[in-house]
Amino acid sequence: SFPIFAALRRACSMVGMQNSGLATSLALLHFGAAAAIPGALFSVWHNISGSLAANYLSSRMKKTD
Repeated sequence: SFPIFAALRRACSMVGMQNSGLATSLALLHFGAAAAIPGALFSVWHNISGSLAANYLSSRMKKTD
């Protein structure tokens, strides 16, 4: 595959992880604390999985350089 497509795939995967923070803030603003719980839980998960994905992709990039 072309290098630009690989970079685009990595960028899109990281952008999707930011949506849980937005979901939490919007739920708190419009519905209340109970509605914000799923977004808050996924925010924690996205911090963990994002770090793992960045580490994996970083090591994979070093092998191809």
